[in-house]
Amino acid sequence: MHNARPNTQHYEHLLRSDTPLIDVRAPVEFAQGAMPAALNLPLMSDDERVAVGTCYKQRGQQAAVELGHSLVKGEIREARLQKWLEQCRQNPDGYLCCARGGMRSHLVQQWLKEAGVDYPLVEGGYKALRHFAMQAIEERSRWPMVLVSGNTGCGKTILIRSLPAGVDLEGLAHHRGSSFGRTIVEQPSQTCFENNLAVTLIKKSNAEPVPLVIEDEGRMIGSRHIPEAFREQMTQAKIVVIEDPFEVRLERLKYEYFQQMSEAFLSVKDEETAWKEYGEYLHHGLFAIRRRLGLERYSQFTGYLDTALETQRKTGSCDGHLAWLSPLLEEYYDPMYRYQLSKKAGQIVFRGDYQQVEGWLRERT
Repeated sequence: MHNARPNTQHYEHLLRSDTPLIDVRAPVEFAQGAMPAALNLPLMSDDERVAVGTCYKQRGQQAAVELGHSLVKGEIREARLQKWLEQCRQNPDGYLCCARGGMRSHLVQQWLKEAGVDYPLVEGGYKALRHFAMQAIEERSRWPMVLVSGNTGCGKTILIRSLPAGVDLEGLAHHRGSSFGRTIVEQPSQTCFENNLAVTLIKKSNAEPVPLVIEDEGRMIGSRHIPEAFREQMTQAKIVVIEDPFEVRLERLKYEYFQQMSEAFLSVKDEETAWKEYGEYLHHGLFAIRRRLGLERYSQFTGYLDTALETQRKTGSCDGHLAWLSPLLEEYYDPMYRYQLSKKAGQIVFRGDYQQVEGWLRERT
């Protein structure tokens, strides 16, 4: 396989098109932050990288290079080379990427060329892509925004995902933004969350600003925080409010928190482990707000939850959970929502049920 494509600095094209990136940084670097379309196939392991870095500080660049070659040779070098070659074959339009587009990606590029594959690299590497991503967030934070607000269970996320201008912050953060918000997928690192947001925003428009539709969030989504410039624009945005009936909201939440989540755990775990972890997920959500509920109410809800879990496992019915979910909404989530929204009353431009709010947004965004 020969590829005459040149090295590139076209960062926007790479991110907009989800161009595959073979990221040859060490696993610890990749875990701290990477682009969504990148695959980590490191030149050096974490331990090898530490050894080479220490050698560089103590004895200089040449000695570090020689140590690197001595660590990555023979069968180790061949095994890594075969993985790079396989990815090059699967992704002929991709690029190599290291931290700064320097020694590591050039070395891998050289080894690939010796194996008969000309494969380009990203000039400036991950650092340049990261800088471009943060600039994109800064620039697009100045675009007009409309926030979708509403009580828990009114379908805000469903609506946002259905709109071309929607930006699903909770989806990017792998968290639903409440005490019961975590999913079975770990939250990305803060850096990866920001990178994912940047790529999403880049894909929304080529040049002209478009109105973005975003859920009315706090500063934090789980343990990840919304970038400050983006968050600042959200505080000034117009707000539309979904006002669905209580029973409709209960049915949505019953499906999302109980049916969907139990099925998610069962899809990746054996039955015993899945039910254990699903129960822990619900108990953790209640425990997180125990002080606001009061210990007596918390104890009562916990009892209802345990009974509902046992019934759900035996019969498949989620209805038992309504014994604690319904008063939880009425006594905790709904009053909290009303209080928070009262502080933004001047920004509200429309209220209606799900279909009415959807129609209003589609007409204007």
